[in-house]
Amino acid sequence: MAAIDAERVSLAFGTRDGEVRALSDVNLTVQPGEFVSLIGPSGCGKTTLLRIIADLERPTAGEIRVNGVTPEQARLRRDYGYVFQAPALLPWRTIEANVALPLEVMGVPRTERRKRARQQLALVELEGFGRKYPWQLSGGMQQRASIARAMTFDPRLLLMDEPFGALDEISRDHLNGALHRLWAKTGKTVVFVTHSIPEAVYLSTRIVVMSPRPGRIVDVVECDLGADRPLAIRDSAEFTTVAHRVRDLLWADANAGR
Repeated sequence: MAAIDAERVSLAFGTRDGEVRALSDVNLTVQPGEFVSLIGPSGCGKTTLLRIIADLERPTAGEIRVNGVTPEQARLRRDYGYVFQAPALLPWRTIEANVALPLEVMGVPRTERRKRARQQLALVELEGFGRKYPWQLSGGMQQRASIARAMTFDPRLLLMDEPFGALDEISRDHLNGALHRLWAKTGKTVVFVTHSIPEAVYLSTRIVVMSPRPGRIVDVVECDLGADRPLAIRDSAEFTTVAHRVRDLLWADANAGR
């Protein structure tokens, strides 16, 4: 059973200036355990597609299944965790209490909440920071805490909307490595929105290249760089070949639309 199966998904919405088509005839299948990145120009519908998977938007045409059920059913049974562009941590709660918040809402006993929160903080390499407050952590550390929060109820699917886009290059590289190690340890299915070609190539098993609005899938690029991916792999010929392929697809489609 596919983790995500989208068939001819489209979304349009009305404005004062007329109808805007955000997505057009998107067909995509994501298998369990894959790390799939969505890349394309701003406004191409990457986040819209992610929000449809999460049942935060409803398509106007087509059908989508998440772990074999509708997005609404997947949301109700807590099949996915969602990581936003900003960490969105509550400043009056400690990091551990922020991570445990979904479990608190679910009614999980306090002892179990603390145990799971600490386990997830260790997975994202924040062991020992649970008693700190968000303002005492760097931006990158806050984003790692938000990933731990999304993982704390053990979802089958992790949806990530450009979580490292606001960080400096050094922090971003560090978090790319940490996220790849987390994915390798947990085997979660990940759908990841990004504007960065190197980030997409480094993290992904497949890269979905999208066109300018209305968003459609131009091509899906395989990224078979192996499970062991030190940051130095970005200097390899294999990495450069995949990156050039993605860049060529983005430029060719942009120029075709002129």
